[in-house]
Amino acid sequence: MLLALAVAIYSLGLGNPYIPTNGDEMVYAHIARLTAASGHWLPLVSELDNMRNTKPPLLFWQALQAGDWGHHWSLAALRTPSLVYTLLLAAMVAATVHGITRSVARAALAACVYLAFFSTFRYGRPFLTSAPETFWLSLPMFWLLWQGLKPQPPVPAKPDASPGWWAHAAFGLAIGLGLAYKSFALVAPAAAALWCARLATEPLLDTRVLLRATLQVALSASLALAIFGLWFVLDPDPAAVWQEFVLAENAGKMASTEGYWQVALRGGDGSMLAQLLAYVQNAGLLAFVVLGLLPVALKRWRASLGGQKLALSLPPHTRILLVWLAVWLLVFMLPSQRSARYLIPAMPALACVIALNWQHIGRIWFVLCLPLCALMLLVLGRIAWVAHDLGIASTSEWLAAMAAALTGLWLVLAGLWRARWNRGCTVAACLAVYACLGLSTAPLSGPAGRYPADALMVLAKPGARVAVPNNFNGQFERFEFLLPGYRFVPYDSQARVSTTPDGAALADLLARHDAVVWLQGTPTETAPPCAPGCRLLGTRWELKGRHRSGEITLANLWYPQQWLFRREWLIGPAS
Repeated sequence: MLLALAVAIYSLGLGNPYIPTNGDEMVYAHIARLTAASGHWLPLVSELDNMRNTKPPLLFWQALQAGDWGHHWSLAALRTPSLVYTLLLAAMVAATVHGITRSVARAALAACVYLAFFSTFRYGRPFLTSAPETFWLSLPMFWLLWQGLKPQPPVPAKPDASPGWWAHAAFGLAIGLGLAYKSFALVAPAAAALWCARLATEPLLDTRVLLRATLQVALSASLALAIFGLWFVLDPDPAAVWQEFVLAENAGKMASTEGYWQVALRGGDGSMLAQLLAYVQNAGLLAFVVLGLLPVALKRWRASLGGQKLALSLPPHTRILLVWLAVWLLVFMLPSQRSARYLIPAMPALACVIALNWQHIGRIWFVLCLPLCALMLLVLGRIAWVAHDLGIASTSEWLAAMAAALTGLWLVLAGLWRARWNRGCTVAACLAVYACLGLSTAPLSGPAGRYPADALMVLAKPGARVAVPNNFNGQFERFEFLLPGYRFVPYDSQARVSTTPDGAALADLLARHDAVVWLQGTPTETAPPCAPGCRLLGTRWELKGRHRSGEITLANLWYPQQWLFRREWLIGPAS
């Protein structure tokens, strides 16, 4: 039941522009839309400076098919493939744990844990996502896990019973598809994890086995790079691919103007210490559960000191999972640019490890997660309440959000009250937070978040030029889903207002465009600053996604109308 609820939560609001996402999602939606308009698979097309060949083409080809080459262009259509990949990953996690434990309940729990990770929730649904490459890069590791779970013959396994050359060719195909979604650089952690997992599960490790495994993994890596290299063959401008993707997008991340060791050891974001906590950060509300694995590992290590070595005492599936986690962590500690999201392709392994050690993780680690869930539910419940007061949410939408918040709080209390409930209640409360988040922002996908039809009829004009705010990379692209059919000209509202009075800035934009989208500057501003020199065509509510330092404080946290909700006005000339 909990797994079915998690799938429903992930499907909720797939077309909502305000779901947790990557800030660059609109950049890649822009590239996909213009590429579709060109009618060609390649080259990729963009109107943004230095943002064209920043991702391999498979990501955009997926969008071309999902959006029917622009004929059914919507956020829901673009994001659906990402959701499918995420649910397939959850299914593979469940199948792995079921194969190990033979328990349907434990398998469903593993899938719920994977879906409860915040990194999965944030990057597992948007168009610019980590789900496709995670799926393809994980396939070889899951294949090794499933092979190890098959019934073994009574005679000892021979060294050549390990995966053969054809299996490694298939591994290369899978890894290559993952690279074609993200970057050729991912061949390093993917191939290293595969090689280490092969060696960790060999019944007899000698020079012959080592050489064979090395050559087979080298074959997989070579095929993967060859598949990625097809981009250079198919693209009419391979020199641009080399310059924009290989040199600027990838090689540039390996360099640091501050000095490699200074960045690595200074502490804070980008340091090696911060990267060590990447799995904890990706887990989100389940962070303490991940930390709870450390005492379990320490206990097993101490138990192994008096007998067999730990590596040899662990079952093969555990060795594969640990190698998967360790290799990805170690590889991404080496570049000068480090980020927790680079380890998302290893999060399926973490979900399996948590599910397999579910009863061994101390209850206190689950109890520590519950107050975090309660705090988030209170804040989200307050946001839903204010949205209803402002007229954004209908009564039914408000009741749905409040029901999710109250259910989540009840789960928190139940987990704190009954010790034997706190493990299950922790995962359920985490999913309740995601449900409340989706329901509290859902009204902005309806009439409150869209311009009225009569406003669009007034603006109707072939090729009308509309000035739209753009305070972050490609954010003007969101208006393609709000006001389709117009020509959008982005302007930096923050920079313009800081150098020009609001009224003069708006008048200047109106003089050069057919209409202007203007954002409410302060909570007390109730009308655009141009009357009577303009005509208000329509208005809608918008969520402020990027905040300056000091805009959200403990003093105003309970009043989201001051920092979250704001008006957006569609304005035309007075005559």
